[in-house]
Order: sequence, then C-alpha cells, then structure tokens
Amino acid sequence: MRNKGAILTLAIALALVCIYQLAFTFKAVSVRNEAVEYATDPVTNTIDEKRQQYFLDSVTNEKVFFGMFTYQQCIERELNFGLDLKGGMNIILEISVTDVIRNLSSSPTDTTLNRALALAKQEQLNSSRDFIDLFGEQFSLIAPNASLESLFRTKELSSRIPFGSSNEDVIKVLREESQGAIDNAFNIIRTRIDQFGVAQPNIQKLETAGRVLVDLPGVKDRDRVRRLLQGTANLEFWQTYESAELQQGLLEVNEVVRNYLEAEKVLSEAAEAEVAETPAVEAEEPLAEEASEITSEEDDLLSMVEGESAEGGDSIPEDIAVAYPFFQIFQPNIDRNTGQPYQGSAIGYAHFKDTGRVNLYMAMAMERNLFPRDVKFLWANKAIADNEKKPTNYFQLYAIKAAGRDGKAPLDGDAITSARQEFDEANSSAYVSMSMNAEGAQTWARLTAQNIGRQIAIVMDNRVFSAPVVQNEIKGGNSSITGNFSVNEAIDLANLLKSGKLPAPARIIQETVVGPSLGHKAVQSGSSSFAIAFVVILLYMIFYYSRNAGLVADIALLVNMFFIVGVLASLGAALTLPGIAGIVLTIGMSVDANVLIYERIREELRAGKGLKMAVKDGYKNALSAIIDANLTTLITAIILLIFGTGPIKGFATTLVIGILTSLFTAIFITRLIIESQLDGKKEFTFSTKTTEGFFKNAKVKFLESRKLSYGISGIVLVISLVSIFGIRGLDLGVDFTGGRNYIIQFDEPTDNQLIADALAAEFGEEPKVITYGSADQVRITTSYMINEEGVEVDDKIQEQIFTALQPLIGGEVDYETFFESGKYWQGSQKVGATIADDIKRNSLIVFGVALVFMFIYIFLRFRNWQFGLGAVAALVHDSIIVLGLFSVLYGLLPFSLEIDQAFIAAILTVVGYSINDTVVVYDRIREFLMLYPKRERREIINMALNSTLSRTFNTSISTFVVLLTIFILGGEAIQG
Repeated sequence: MRNKGAILTLAIALALVCIYQLAFTFKAVSVRNEAVEYATDPVTNTIDEKRQQYFLDSVTNEKVFFGMFTYQQCIERELNFGLDLKGGMNIILEISVTDVIRNLSSSPTDTTLNRALALAKQEQLNSSRDFIDLFGEQFSLIAPNASLESLFRTKELSSRIPFGSSNEDVIKVLREESQGAIDNAFNIIRTRIDQFGVAQPNIQKLETAGRVLVDLPGVKDRDRVRRLLQGTANLEFWQTYESAELQQGLLEVNEVVRNYLEAEKVLSEAAEAEVAETPAVEAEEPLAEEASEITSEEDDLLSMVEGESAEGGDSIPEDIAVAYPFFQIFQPNIDRNTGQPYQGSAIGYAHFKDTGRVNLYMAMAMERNLFPRDVKFLWANKAIADNEKKPTNYFQLYAIKAAGRDGKAPLDGDAITSARQEFDEANSSAYVSMSMNAEGAQTWARLTAQNIGRQIAIVMDNRVFSAPVVQNEIKGGNSSITGNFSVNEAIDLANLLKSGKLPAPARIIQETVVGPSLGHKAVQSGSSSFAIAFVVILLYMIFYYSRNAGLVADIALLVNMFFIVGVLASLGAALTLPGIAGIVLTIGMSVDANVLIYERIREELRAGKGLKMAVKDGYKNALSAIIDANLTTLITAIILLIFGTGPIKGFATTLVIGILTSLFTAIFITRLIIESQLDGKKEFTFSTKTTEGFFKNAKVKFLESRKLSYGISGIVLVISLVSIFGIRGLDLGVDFTGGRNYIIQFDEPTDNQLIADALAAEFGEEPKVITYGSADQVRITTSYMINEEGVEVDDKIQEQIFTALQPLIGGEVDYETFFESGKYWQGSQKVGATIADDIKRNSLIVFGVALVFMFIYIFLRFRNWQFGLGAVAALVHDSIIVLGLFSVLYGLLPFSLEIDQAFIAAILTVVGYSINDTVVVYDRIREFLMLYPKRERREIINMALNSTLSRTFNTSISTFVVLLTIFILGGEAIQG
C-alpha cells in the first residue's frame, strides 16, 4: 500500500484530536464525581443536591484542567448529551407572521386584510411556500382592484412605501419587515435562554420562516420556560440615579444585613443544639430560599436558575466579614484608592451566584426606607468584561429612577421606528443609530434635556442592556447609542430596539419534555444495547474469519467507535438515543466493509494466489463495492441531516460521521495492520475450519425462481397496500396528527381503561392509553385543546390530569410531588396541527428526494438507467412491505408500531440498506460482464448473486444481531 506514512500520520493526528476533546469530558465527569462525594452523607449514604450544587458553583471558575481550563470551560467542551439521555425540554416556537403583518397595517381590523390573512394561513397548511407570498395572492383574489398601499402606508413605512406603490412593492417591504421582526424575536429568545443558565443550550432558526428550535437539556421548570419564551419583550428607557447618591444607603443596608444574620445565627445555634453539626454552607440556605420567595422571576432570572448562592469574590478576614457581611457578596462601585464612588448609575456588582441574596437584602432595605421610594434596582444583561475583554461572572446592579406617578418608564419601545448598526471608522467602534415617531421624539428631547451628563438606562425584560451618558439634548428623535460594542453586539442591540416597534408573539407549536428519570432509563438501555451488540459482533467476526483477521476487524471497529465519539465531541454535537442507534448501526456498516474485503481476499486465495497478492487484489477489487455501498447510504444520511430536526438530525449526524470513519478504518487501518503482520512473516488466516466451506460453491439458480418470487412479493404488496389505504391504515402518532403525549408512571401496574375513563371525565373525550416500557408506566395520547393557545392551556390540562389520576395514584400525593418529584410525571410531547401537517409534507419530500438521488447515483455510476430503475423499484418494494407490516400488526403486538418522526429515520435506513445490498450485486454483475462478455446475461446475474451470497449473509446476520439487541434492550422510545 502506498503512502503508508501519510495514512499513519493522519490516523495518529485524528486520534490525538479525539483524545484531547474527550479529555474535557473525563475531567468534567471527574469534578462532578467529587461533588457527589462531597455531598454524600457518610451515615445515610444520601446525596444533598444543594450541597452538591454548592461544590460545583465554587469550582466554576477555578482552573481544574492542565492549569489552563476552568470547570466551566470543561463543561462547554465536553461531549453533550441530548434531551432523551439527560432530560430537559425541546421546543419549536412559531413567531406569528400574521400578527406582524396585522400590526404593520394602518387598519388592523380591516375585513379584507383579515380574510386574506386567514385564507393564507389555511393555504399554508398544504404548502411550503412563503406566507407573505400566499397573503399577497389571497389579497389579490379577494380584492382584485384593491391596493395594499392604502393598508400599509403608515407614518413608519411612508418612506419605504411611497404613493403609487404596487402590490408587489408592498409585499417586498412586508417580507423585509416580517423577517426583521422574526430576527428580533429570535434575538430576544436567544438572550432569554442565555440568561436562563442552561448548560449547552441549542437555539436555531428552522427553514420554515418564523420557527425557532430551542433545546434546553437538564431544565426542570417547564412552566417557567413556557412563560419565558412566550412572553412579549418589554423595551423601556429609564432615568437613573447616580451611584454617589446611594452610597450611604448601601452602608445602612450592611447594618440591616448584619443584624439579620446575627438573629439568624442565634436561631440556627438553638436548632443545632438538638442535631448534628452541619457545614457552614448549610446555614446560608434558608436565606437563599427566602430570597427565591421574595424575588420574582422577571426581576431575577439568574437567581432562579443558579439556585443556592455561594461566596463570591476574594476571601475576607473573619472579623471584617462579620462587620461587613453585605460587602462580602456585593462590591460597591467605588475607587479603592480614594474611597469615592465612580460616576454612573451602576452602584456595584456581584457574582451571579449571589444575585438572589443581594435582591433579598435590597428588598429588606426598601422596606426600611433606606433608599428613595422611586428607586428600583436592575441587573445588567451582560457580565463585566475583564482586561482581555472576556466576560466574567460578575454583573453590575443599576439604580433606576421610576419618577412617574404610575411607576412606568417615560419612554418605551413603541416609540422606536427604526434602528440599525453603524460603524465609526475614526474611533474603530460600532454604535447604534435609531429613529422615533413624533410623540417619542418629543419625550426623548425632554428626557435628554433633563439628564445631560447623566445616564439613561435602556432596559429589555428588566435587564439593562446599555446605559449611555447623555451629552446634550437630542431633538428630532434621531440619536445614537455608543458604548464598548462589538459589531455583533451593536447589531443585536439594534434588533432589540426594533422589537418594541414590532411585537411578534411566539407560541409553542411543538414541545417535548423528558424527565430526568426517563432520561436515566434511556441511558441505561442505550448503553446496554450498545455494549452487548458490540461484544456480539466482535465475537462473531473472530468466529467467522479466524482469530487473525477477526481481531484486526475488531480493532478497526474499536478505533471506529473511538473516532465517532471523538468527532462528536469535537463538533459539539449532542449524543442522543437515536444517535446511539446510529452508532450501533454504524457497527453493521463497518462490518459490511470488512466482510466485503475479507470475502474478496478469500476468493483470491481460492484462485491460487499467494497471501500478499491475495490481500492486495482483495482490497483493490472490494474498493468499488465498498465506496458504492457506503455512498448510497451516505446520501440517505445527508438528506436526513438537511431535512430532519430533533432526534432525526441526531441519528443522521452520527450516521454520517460513522460512515466516513468506518470507511477510513476498514480500508486503511485494517490494511496497515494486516500488511505489517505479513511483513513480519507471521501466519495469517481469513477463515476457520468451521467457516471455510460456507457458500464455497453455491450455485443457486435465482433467476429461475423469479416468477415464484414475483408472486410472493405481489401478494405481500397487495396485502400491504390494501391494509395501508383501505382496511386499517397506519397508527399515526402526534407528530403527524397533532396532539399531546404524556408519560406517567404509577406505583404499581394500573388498568389502562381505568386511566382512560378517569381522563375522559375531565377532557370530555377519551384519550388513548397504552403501556409504555415497564408495566407500571403508561403513555396518554390526546388531541384535547390542541388548537388552543397560551401558557394557561398547558397549565389547565396538567391540572386536569392531576385531578383525574390522583385517586389512582393515592390521595396523599399533592400537585407539586406529582409533577416535580420525578417519580410520576416522566415527560410530555405537544405537536400543533400546523407543524404536524408540515412534518407529513416534509417526510414525503425527504423520501422522494432520497429516491431521486439514489436513481441519479446508480444511473451515473453504472451508466445504465435500467439498473437505476431496478434499484428504486427494489427499495420502494422493501419500504411498502415495512409500512404494510406496521399497518397490519399495530395493536396486535405488545409494543408500539406508531408512525412518528423516528420512523422516517428508520424507513430511510431501510432504503439505505436496500440500495446497499443492490449496489454490491450490481458491482459484481458489472465486473463479470467485463470478464465474461460472451456469457448469457442470466448466467452472469446468477453468478454475481452466488458470489456475493457470503457477503449478503454475513452483513445481514451482523446487522440483524445489532438491531435485535436494540429492539430487546433499547427501550420503548426506539423499539418500534
């Protein structure tokens, strides 16, 4: 083999990269294990979760790896687990383009406008076209002679929609404005999620305009997430207090805090006299709990997410700490050399873990009138940057002046007509220019005139995004906001400023919640299926191809698995349960390549060639079949990657990576090992005495049996089609019909009909209830209120479920225990009717695109359209039979045969395998046609089928073993 050195270098380099990336995962796991050990009670052997979190918070910014990387940086680089393995929420939000258009109009209640919007929305259910185009078409159909200019030529849009504008011109402006509104909404959602404190969140725009995918692994507070994501953004401009005006109040706060802690200490010591001594950190926890009660979600997202506080900042001598407890966690904004406060409205800063306690202390101070009654305190949106302009974990606290009678901001986002990012070449800095309407311009002029030399705070969702100093009175409503902005930050701020003008409500159209317990079960079942399948394949390869060749194939498999996981970590991709299935399926693909190579080597040996020559020719002759077989499957995987979302994308990601790495290990790594063994004059065999004669002289006359095969296939196809389209149909899941799934676990097995009857009394319609996984766990499926919108709808349904099921669980279980303990409520899924239609349409597109690309590849590769048509016919045949079996057997087997998004991945895998087997036979037919041009076509085809029979058998058996293992141990989520 040529270029051995280059291949070895590439393999070593790839291995080193994988080791480096996976090292962060091992270190992060090691730190978490230390936290568990720290929080485990040696007597009861129970884990105190608050104490565990305190340990992790305390090392967040400590350098724990190579003296270079903090624990937080290790978390950011570790192998990410998906929601189905870790628990959490997956949400698809839809920004209401209908509302955006209506709000742009000067006559939002116009009958023609609203009728056109309604018809466009209905039309979109069966179309993938842009909503704005559909709206334009429907408007023209309803009112052919009407002009959109009359509806949308407002003060704000007059410069962009002049007199005489055509409907096409107006549609173009509406498209740009709606896209701006969607971008603004996405920006707000991303900002909120970033503040939510979720490790490794995933926020991305989907292809369908106005839709946003949000993954929140590990999140537990479902209701809060729904409120946070569906709430309308609130932009405000506030006057501020100067830091110097409130410094005396901060000193008085310290006195209040000291007295409070002393009183708490007395109570704590009295309590501790009766129980064992607890660590100092535990004494702080009632305080943190009180903080969470007083502080609202809107006012302190950070404290709600991070939980219990921990000491921040430098260590302080004990006597000073006792005298100044408040300043342990809150650093006043003063010059340490002169003791004088800095100018500006930021009165100080605190570590993110301490914001809850600071809010509590400030609330106590306000109750005692230590500050002016019109002051309110808001945290900065972004952490303070260090000398290298990298954000720290410290946030500034701003003093806002709520001087109005109603306590509202003197100016809000409704006044903004436009905002855009600009760049000052002279100062090499970005800034934001903005314009306001007439009323806003007057208010802005008055506000700036009254606050020259002071800051005005620009606040979004109770977070201070910017606090520029007013240089002079600004008239006309045109002004700029300067600051230490990067270009991207200026762009984001401009988008945020515009969001007040175009509120674009977001609603959840698809939601999946996976509880921690369900995720833990998925990890166990996924790991078990992976390990067992892997071991079985390793043993099978040794059994069939001998200890020599079998061990080489096994080494290639192990290296392949290592590369897959390492590449996943390097790309920051999430490992999901379907992803594990993709990895296990890659085992079958990797075995397939090794089988093709080994079978060709055995053929060359039977032809009388020497061992070295047989190996050389075996790799050479197997290469085209390996490339063709893997590329056809790769086409399927790429199509899934492009069109899929959620679990399908996870499956496709691992499959793409696995195909590429299996090609590298099977073609190059195994050859390096084998040739090194042969160069060392070591004995090497490719079969055992038991398997040496398998399929050796097979002479099955396949084509002579084709009529019988046509008959059997025809009967099965007819039964399948009649069942699918006539008698039974398919058991479509909520992915395709819309609806809600709830997974509930009981203390013991409960009759499903009793559960359905209890819920029917609440819903007014009977849901579908099936056993899901273990006998004591059920999945409830219902379309009840699926077309209703709003957070209150989800809350109402949850209350109804609790009311219905409480008698079956036990009257002593309360609402909070039912939903939050992790014992009963295991997860849920919601799919709106609109997105269900889109999923059906996209699934057909995916399947159709896969067929077209398969045909094109086969046609180009074999230069014969009949080959391409035959391959497509074969895979359509296989797919219909699989669908037919799902139709005939659902409800008759003890597990679900529901058609959902994961099924699309499964059926396309069937397509990939079908084309894979076909291509290998085609490759041999092409080879025999070149070797024996004078033989009959029928004889050549039979020869090709017989010569590939060993490969077909081995690949099918190995893949079947893998899939059977997943089926038995992979859990209910993937069994169907």
